[in-house]
Amino acid sequence: MYPKYSLIVPVYNEEETIPELYHRISAVMDRLDDQVELILINDGSRDRSIEMIRELHQHDRRICYLSFARNFGHQIAVTAGLKFARGEIVVVLDADLQDPPELIPDMVEKWRQGYQVVYATRTQRIKESWFKRFTAYVFYRILKNLADVDIPTDTGDFCLMDRQVVDVLNSMPERNRYIRGMRAWIGFKQTSIPFERGPRFAGEVKYSFSKSLALAINGIISFSRVPLRLATYVGLVAAIISLIMAVLVIYWRITSSHSPLTGLATIIVATFFLGAVQLVSIGILGEYIGRIYEEVKGRPLYTLAEVEGFEN
Repeated sequence: MYPKYSLIVPVYNEEETIPELYHRISAVMDRLDDQVELILINDGSRDRSIEMIRELHQHDRRICYLSFARNFGHQIAVTAGLKFARGEIVVVLDADLQDPPELIPDMVEKWRQGYQVVYATRTQRIKESWFKRFTAYVFYRILKNLADVDIPTDTGDFCLMDRQVVDVLNSMPERNRYIRGMRAWIGFKQTSIPFERGPRFAGEVKYSFSKSLALAINGIISFSRVPLRLATYVGLVAAIISLIMAVLVIYWRITSSHSPLTGLATIIVATFFLGAVQLVSIGILGEYIGRIYEEVKGRPLYTLAEVEGFEN
């Protein structure tokens, strides 16, 4: 028989966190009312994470695991976990314990009330830098205003999803995956649970600024066409400004011998301005074209080196 609950946890260089992660999650699994599987996805870790996962699998048969042949990224690891999850109720959480497993029973209670997606909303970020808090705050509100769908603010991938929702997610073939956006796009009855996001239990932060920026850009490009329209609007504004400047230059040439819009400096400023507009527009187009290129190649999202625990 398939388990009722599937818990999905991507793992990347988490050897310092895995013992406490298992301790806290196993306590939650013991409290749930039916069979549970814990799916650990080793995302190409370079430390002892995979060895520790193998040991946990031998010790506790509720633990299943996937091991990627290389690092494919957090969103792809979550995608793989969703593909292999067999439960009627699927929960996604991070390995760093910033997503508290103790919140899972409360999510399950919301599911029993008829909600098919229960996502956790961060009310506070404990021990995070002001820069991280500020950029996260700004990004989520920009995304909410630009996206074609209503993506909840201050939410990550920590959520509970019904089997029907997971099946729809698994049927979506796109490669540049922004799970929290896709989760909002598919609809169904959704609600939130507030929580305070604590500090990482141990180890180094895996989402560096560059990775966070890449994820933010992916979220905006995947769920909004506004950047394309913005390039058009900026181009129109630049054309209008150029036309006004041309008219003024002609006017001052005719009426005055000392035009304020003549000289090398003015030409250089105008050239740099128009060049910047063109480069930004090309960059925005490149982001969308790059995603088309990734989609048409049709490569698999990930390659697996090991799969254990899914025999039953």
